[in-house]
Amino acid sequence: MTVVRSTLPDEARRVAAKALQDTLVDLLGLSLIGKQAHWNVVGPRFRSVHLQLDEVVSTARTGADTVAERAAALGVPPDGRPETVAKVFALPVPEEGRLRDADVVRLMAEALGAAIVRLRERVDATGEPDPVTQDLLISVTAQLEKQRWMFEAENAPDQA
Repeated sequence: MTVVRSTLPDEARRVAAKALQDTLVDLLGLSLIGKQAHWNVVGPRFRSVHLQLDEVVSTARTGADTVAERAAALGVPPDGRPETVAKVFALPVPEEGRLRDADVVRLMAEALGAAIVRLRERVDATGEPDPVTQDLLISVTAQLEKQRWMFEAENAPDQA
């Protein structure tokens, strides 16, 4: 079996690997909660929220693939197994059953916000050891911030 060897020093690779693995779990989890909400959302804004959830899922899945491939390129096997995600996923999740559209909008804004806070910490952590991984994480953060903005705008107060 061929092992991919990174050009990064071991400590830099360790920092990048942890940031990438933690991000992979967050993104896979976001895609799952997005789909769960997508299948169960109800209410007057059903269609717009339903479609926006598909955008979040697509963004999260694309980001997860990019993050996992970066880890693999560094010689670190990414772990996206269901048991890994279930064990360490720490973002807000939907309740079981039907979900009101306004509740879904709030949930997604909260989950995306929590993921963004965690990503920004990883951006900071990877700046010195691996600017390439940092750049990738910055890009993922920007995409999630765009999705969060769209959900936040859905629940803007009437007097805005």
